[in-house]
Amino acid sequence: MTTADYIALAFFAFVWMGYSWLLHGRTFFGRTSLTHAMTERRREWIYNSLRRDLKMIDTQIMAGLQNGTAFFASTSIFAIGSCFALLGATEKVDAVFADLPFVFHGGHAVFEMKVGGLAALFGYAFFKFGWSYRLFNYCTILFGAIPMMRDTERDIIAAERAAERVIRMNVIAGSNFNEGLRAIFLSIGYLGWFINPYVFMLTTAIVIFVLARRQFFSQARLAIMDAGPPSNLHLSAIRRDIPSSDGRDLPEGF
Repeated sequence: MTTADYIALAFFAFVWMGYSWLLHGRTFFGRTSLTHAMTERRREWIYNSLRRDLKMIDTQIMAGLQNGTAFFASTSIFAIGSCFALLGATEKVDAVFADLPFVFHGGHAVFEMKVGGLAALFGYAFFKFGWSYRLFNYCTILFGAIPMMRDTERDIIAAERAAERVIRMNVIAGSNFNEGLRAIFLSIGYLGWFINPYVFMLTTAIVIFVLARRQFFSQARLAIMDAGPPSNLHLSAIRRDIPSSDGRDLPEGF
């Protein structure tokens, strides 16, 4: 490996750790991250469940979170297998790289080391997704311990403690899921290393820029932030004793 390779690899690790540290903070330039905003929405969801006995909606949400985590865990396993398959095709890859412009190929050992690093990246993601899946499973069990409405009214303190346990477990599971997903995204930047170290640094910077923009400057972030209704939105009660605008009576129970 050349000096540029070592610099690019250090840049990759530094940017990854720096971005993770940034997300652990509350704000960036006075802006709350999408992850922290969603943490508050998780809290609202769990506390809202205390006001209803029928919790089928909540269990469906829990199942959806688990299924999404399981999908990415399986994807990581397939990606690891693909990396090992790529190690057995070193000769073919050499032939392909020899015909490509701007590709710096340092030999079999360097290529195998890069593939091994990519496999380690997917392995890290798998462990994060696997742990997240297990924590969501624990979260489901804790959610089952939330008391019914009549018990909540008798002992609101115990009900809130049960809800807080679910919230903390759900937030930790979501954090592990986000870290695994971040590794998957950064693997796209890592692929630039197979071309040359300068492309590696460029692709890594682009991925981090995209992730930071989604966290702090995206429309998705604005969609879940607390805000009042638009000024041109007029909400009024619907009367049942008047016909609709097209001349037809509104159906009963509308």
